[in-house]
Amino acid sequence: LKNLYSVLKDADPYLHLVLLTGVSKFSKVSLFSGLNNLRDITLLPDYTTLCGYTDEDLDTVFAPELPGLDRDAIRQWYNGYRWGGQEVTSVYNPFDVLLLLQNRQFGPYWFESATPTFLVDMLRQRGIYTPSLDHWETEYELLSQFDVDNISTDALLFQAGYLTIKTLEEPMLGYRQYTLGFPNQEVETSLNLALLPSLGLENAPRERRTLFTHLRNHDLAGLESHLKALYAGLPHDWYRNNPIAQYEGHYASVFYSHFAALGGQITVEDSSHHGKVDMAVDFAGHIYLFEFKVVEQLPEGKALAQIQAKGYADKYRATGKPIHLIGVEFSRERRQIVAFDVETI
Repeated sequence: LKNLYSVLKDADPYLHLVLLTGVSKFSKVSLFSGLNNLRDITLLPDYTTLCGYTDEDLDTVFAPELPGLDRDAIRQWYNGYRWGGQEVTSVYNPFDVLLLLQNRQFGPYWFESATPTFLVDMLRQRGIYTPSLDHWETEYELLSQFDVDNISTDALLFQAGYLTIKTLEEPMLGYRQYTLGFPNQEVETSLNLALLPSLGLENAPRERRTLFTHLRNHDLAGLESHLKALYAGLPHDWYRNNPIAQYEGHYASVFYSHFAALGGQITVEDSSHHGKVDMAVDFAGHIYLFEFKVVEQLPEGKALAQIQAKGYADKYRATGKPIHLIGVEFSRERRQIVAFDVETI
């Protein structure tokens, strides 16, 4: 590639426009030393919709193809890529849209086009707390650099398309802070399903079917039994051989990724407190609010009490849906759920 870039540089007087695209930007100049006059337009406002379809594109250019497809579902599944702050227009993944319109059914088309084995292995080795993936705070320097010898998690997740920009703040001139998150349901569901084996869950598709059945039937007793069996089934050898098992957030990571792999509307309430995250799930006409605790850190019986005391249910009352408050307490020593307290309002 260096030879190609050198040719481009020498031909500069004859070139009007050259556009290079790819999933990575290298901070080391070894590859780009032959072409050092590049302008990075990734996050510039004038180019935010260059590489994707907008809502207007779908509703005009693709209007003849839309009848028979749920327009809101298309937006939820495939829209959401944003190269800038909240004021920037989000775009759809073109690969997904074209295959949806051709196949006439929803599917993780982009995600299935390549298996992110390297990414999954890296996240496992670094002990990534999976609920934080949808609220990942970073800075411009971490997003823009891509050191081939030391790949930052931020840059890889962003540049490879698994996370996108949700918010952008500039608290001081020239200093920009970004919050990353999943662009859409396709990526959140598919990536969490791919991550589950690295968290010790070997039969993720089968377990997902069981979870779906209990949530569809609003069977809270069955849900409790299922989740306890889920943790009991994590092999002991896995605990000895995987460093992520030593992290306090491991239990919450398994819980969140298991639900996220099912799909639906999931909101992580507080992703900064590892091991005790609040999670809201809106599924099949019911809302489930979870609070996680590790009993070795706090006395038993505190999880449900915290949901009640902090009024987590208040903002959901207007929906008119049944709300289930669920306090889930883990024991690090027993490697199991030791309390599953429920109140329905």
